[in-house]
Amino acid sequence: MSISQGPLRNVAVILAGGTGQRMGLAIPKQLVKVAGKPIMEHTLRVFQSSPQIDEIIIAMAPGFAAEVAAIVARSGCTKVSRVIEGGATRTETTIRAINAVAATAGGEVNVLFHDAVRPFVDHHIIEDCVRALERYEAVDVAIPSVDTIINVDDYRGTVIKGVPRRDLLRRGQTPQCFRLSIIRDAYRLAMADPDFTAGKVSATDNCSIVLRYLPDVPIFVVPGSEQNMKITHPVDVFLADKLFQLSSHNPPPPGTLEDYTARLTGRTIVIFGGSCGIGANIAELTRSFGARVFTFSRSTTGTYVENPADIETALAKAYVETGRIDYVVNTAGVLHIGRLDDTDAAVIEESLRINYLAPVTIARAALPYLRQTGGQLLLYTSSSYTRGRSGYSLYSSAKAATVNLTQALADEWAEDGVRVNCINPERTATPMRSRAFGEEPADTLLSSCDVALTSIDVLISDLTGHTVDIRRQDPLTTPQVSAAVLTPQGVS
Repeated sequence: MSISQGPLRNVAVILAGGTGQRMGLAIPKQLVKVAGKPIMEHTLRVFQSSPQIDEIIIAMAPGFAAEVAAIVARSGCTKVSRVIEGGATRTETTIRAINAVAATAGGEVNVLFHDAVRPFVDHHIIEDCVRALERYEAVDVAIPSVDTIINVDDYRGTVIKGVPRRDLLRRGQTPQCFRLSIIRDAYRLAMADPDFTAGKVSATDNCSIVLRYLPDVPIFVVPGSEQNMKITHPVDVFLADKLFQLSSHNPPPPGTLEDYTARLTGRTIVIFGGSCGIGANIAELTRSFGARVFTFSRSTTGTYVENPADIETALAKAYVETGRIDYVVNTAGVLHIGRLDDTDAAVIEESLRINYLAPVTIARAALPYLRQTGGQLLLYTSSSYTRGRSGYSLYSSAKAATVNLTQALADEWAEDGVRVNCINPERTATPMRSRAFGEEPADTLLSSCDVALTSIDVLISDLTGHTVDIRRQDPLTTPQVSAAVLTPQGVS
C-alpha cells in the first residue's frame, strides 16, 4: 500500500563487507584503486554530494577500519557518521547496519542500502529513490534485461528447461531503499524462520527479504542505469577505469534570477578568452547578476594565455582591484583544420600552447587566489576528447588532456577547498567554429549564450572533477530557460 507523509531523514548505508575473493585479492575489492582512488571513495563522494542524503554509515569488512577512516578524511565526506564492522555474511552485515541506524535514528527514517563497489550510481537515481520513498515503503533500482535469460536443469547448467519472457525481467541494482521499520520487521521475521537461518531460503538481497516476509508491502521499481555496474571480477576494474576516463555528467539544475544574484553578487570572476562567444556571454550574464568581472584576451587587452607573465598580470589586476578572485574561467582556444603532416611547425606550437599549455599555466597561477576563497577553475573541452578526430588531431588530443587535467587537479586541490570542472558543449555557434567550418544551419548548433548560462550553473554548484555535457534539447519536449529572461537587461 502506498503512503504519504512528511519528509524523513535519508540515511545511506554503504555495504562494504566484501573480501575480494572472486578477484583473488588480498584486500577487499572496495579498496582497489580505479581512476586513482579506491572504488569506495568514488561511491562515497556521490552520496556525500547528493543533497538528498543526510547521513552515511559504512559497514566495512573486518580489519580495515583505518583504511576507511583515511578515505573518509581525504575525500571530505562529512556526512559519514559511523564506520561499523561488517559480519561474515551479507545478511549479518545488513543486520548490523540496521541496528546501527536504529540506535540513533530516534524514530522513522529512510534507509538506502548501496553496494560500495557500485561507484557509478548518480544523483538522479538517488533523487528518484528518495522521491519514491515519499509514497512507498520499499524501493528497488533495476534496468531491463538486454539478454535472454534461461532456466537450466541444475547447477551445472547443461540443459535449458525454460525461457522466461524478457520484457518482464529486470536486472537488480542498488540502492535498495526502505522505511527503517519495514526492513527491521522483514529481517526480524527472516531470523525467526529456521529455513532462512539454515540457508535453505535463497535471499541474496534486501528486496527479496521484504518480498518473502512482508508480501503485502509493494516494492516500487526505480529505473537504474547501465553504468551503475557492480565491480565484481578483474575485467570490471578495467572497464570501470575506462568509464571514469570517459565519464561525463549532466548539468546541475538551472537556477533562478534570485539564485544567481545571491551567489554572484560581490564575487570576482576572471575570464580568459572573454572577447567573444561563450566567454563574452559569461561576462555579460555574471555582471548582470552582480559579479565583478574581468575579461582578458589577445584582441582586447593584449593578453596571451600561453604567456605566464600575461596570466600573472591579469590575475593580479583583478585581485588588486577587488581583493579576491572567486572564479577563473578559460574559454580561450584555437582550432586549426588539416592533416598533421601538412601542418606548419609554428601552427603546431601555437595550437599546443593555447589549447593545452595555457590551461596548465592558468591553473598554476590561479590556485593561490582560489585557495583564499574556496573558488573554482572552469575549463572547456569538446566532444572530440573521447576519440581523436581526423583533420584536427592537435585540437582533439589537447581537449582529452584538458579533461584529464580537470580530474587530476580536482583531486589535488580538494584539500585546498578549490573545485575544478570542465564544460563539454555540443557543437556551438562561436566565431572560432565559424572560422574553422564556415556557416552551418543554426538549428544544428547550441547557442553560446545557453552554454554560458549552464557554465554559470556549474560555477555556483558544489561540483568538482566533473566533465559536464551540454546538449541541444528538443524544444517540443524540453522546457527552455532563456538567459535573456533571467537577466534584468537581457543578453544581445
